[in-house]
Amino acid sequence: MKERLDELVMAMRAVRELKHGDYCNLGLGIPQMCAANLPEGVHVQAENGVIGYGPLVTTDNVEQADPGLIDAGAKFYTPAPGMSFFDMLTSFAMIRSGRLISILGGLQVSETGDLAIHSLSYNDEYPQIGGSMDLAWGAKRVIVTMTHTNKEGKPKLVKSLTYPLTAAKCVNLIITDVAVIEVTDHGLILKEFAPGWSVDEIRSLTEARLSVSDDVKVMEL
Repeated sequence: MKERLDELVMAMRAVRELKHGDYCNLGLGIPQMCAANLPEGVHVQAENGVIGYGPLVTTDNVEQADPGLIDAGAKFYTPAPGMSFFDMLTSFAMIRSGRLISILGGLQVSETGDLAIHSLSYNDEYPQIGGSMDLAWGAKRVIVTMTHTNKEGKPKLVKSLTYPLTAAKCVNLIITDVAVIEVTDHGLILKEFAPGWSVDEIRSLTEARLSVSDDVKVMEL
């Protein structure tokens, strides 16, 4: 079996899409890992009312865990200069403003950029939709980080969603454990592939129609 990128590497690739002056919201799972590798001048916002916080607390600095500093995914984060707090009404006004970049996880993305984040089944770790609908609909750009296939090996890049719709035609870029794929008006376009993978191998794991960029390249990590 070919080696796939691990979650931390996927998060590191996602933060390369951010630049100084950007404001972003990080979803649960892989997106939360982005907080540890943000470029200078990028500010992170969380639904529960904070902006400008630092990296998450890890086992290496667990002594810094503060019960008052927890993100929307119940992870402890470290403080940073200029960090500020506000109520959830203000928070969701920011989320819906079209000014934030949302980095989200995903269960499925369709070839038109429709996004499904939750199956709404109580078998899920997080069965409720939470703020993900607002984060997907209200962002100026949506980046999805997820594995290319599910635990059963079935494609998560599909022609049409089979899970409940989170937001329609909202995804701009998909970063998986084997590829970087842009969503355009003409469908999905393969921009980068993981080391050791070929275009045909990636297509074999993709249900959606997948075009290939003229300048497709090996993913830079």
